[in-house]
Amino acid sequence: MCTGVRFSDDKGNMFFGRNLDWSTGYGQKVVLTPRGYSYNSAFLGEMKSKQGAIIGMAIVVENTPLYFDCANESGLAIAGLNFPGYAHYETNAVDGKTNVAAYEFPLWVAMNFATVDEAEKALRNTAIVAKPINAQFPVSELHFIIGDGKRSIVVEYSERGMEIFDNKVDVLTNQPGYAWHQENLRNYMNLFPQMPKEVKWEKQVLTPFGSGSLMRGIPGDYYAPSRFVRVAYLNTHYPVQSTEEANVSRLFHTLTGVAMIDGAAIMIDGKSEITVYTGGYSAATKTYYYSTYENPAIVAVPMSDFKLDSAELQQK
Repeated sequence: MCTGVRFSDDKGNMFFGRNLDWSTGYGQKVVLTPRGYSYNSAFLGEMKSKQGAIIGMAIVVENTPLYFDCANESGLAIAGLNFPGYAHYETNAVDGKTNVAAYEFPLWVAMNFATVDEAEKALRNTAIVAKPINAQFPVSELHFIIGDGKRSIVVEYSERGMEIFDNKVDVLTNQPGYAWHQENLRNYMNLFPQMPKEVKWEKQVLTPFGSGSLMRGIPGDYYAPSRFVRVAYLNTHYPVQSTEEANVSRLFHTLTGVAMIDGAAIMIDGKSEITVYTGGYSAATKTYYYSTYENPAIVAVPMSDFKLDSAELQQK
C-alpha cells in the first residue's frame, strides 16, 4: 500500500512526496536520469528527455530506471501507487494511440511533460500496455498521481480504459478507485481543526479537554480508505509555508501521519507492512528528500550533486 501527497508553497513551488508501504524494500536508490540519457521505449523507439534531468527513487533494470516516484527539472512529478484488482492495462498496443508500457510510464511522463495540463491532454489518447520489462519483473498494477505547482491529477487505467480525475485534495492512496475516495470524504464533513465553543446542558457548562475534539471520528487505521481521509485532512488543513525547511517539514510530517509501523498490520503472507521509505521532491531547489524505516533522518539529494548533462544513469 502507499500514500501520495502534493502541495505548493507561498510562491507556487511544488512539493510532492509519497510513502512506499510494503514488507520489504526492493533495493531502491535515488536515481538521476540525466539530460543526455537515451532511452529505447518499448513502443515509441528512442527517446531523450524534453524536460531536463529526472530524479527519484527507482531500481535500474537493463539500464532502465523503474521509478516508484520521480520529478523533472520543469517541476512535474509522478508517483505510482498499488492498485491491485482495479488496474487493467491493455494486453497489446492499441492502434491510433500513444502506447506506453506499464513499467516505463513514470519515466515517459517525466521525460515528456512540463505541466499537468500538458500531461492530461496527451494522456487522453494514451494506452498503458501490460508489457513487463522482462520475465523477472511482472507488471505492477498501479494508479498514478501527477502534480505540478498548480494542481494534480489521478490517472487510473481500468477496464473502462484511461480515466483522469482532477485531484482537488492533492492526495492518493490505494484501492478502491479515486472517485469512490472522493465521494467517501462526504462522510467526514464534520471534521474541523478549531476548538469548539463551550455548550450548556441545562445548568451544566461543558468545555473541551483541549484541541482536537472536533477531529473525533477521523479514521486512525492503515486501511487505504482510512489513510485517504486522514492524509486529505492533514494536507488540506496544514498552513501554507514559505521556506524550504518548513515545506520539507510539512511534507514529512504529513506523510508520517499515515506511515505504517511494524507489527500493526499483517499482510496475507504473514509479514508486517511498514513504510519502507518516505520520499519527496522540492521543485524550488530541485532536491529529492527521503528517509527510511530503519533511519528516519531526512537525507537531501539535490540534482546539482550529479552530472546533469551526462548520458549515463547515476545512483546514490
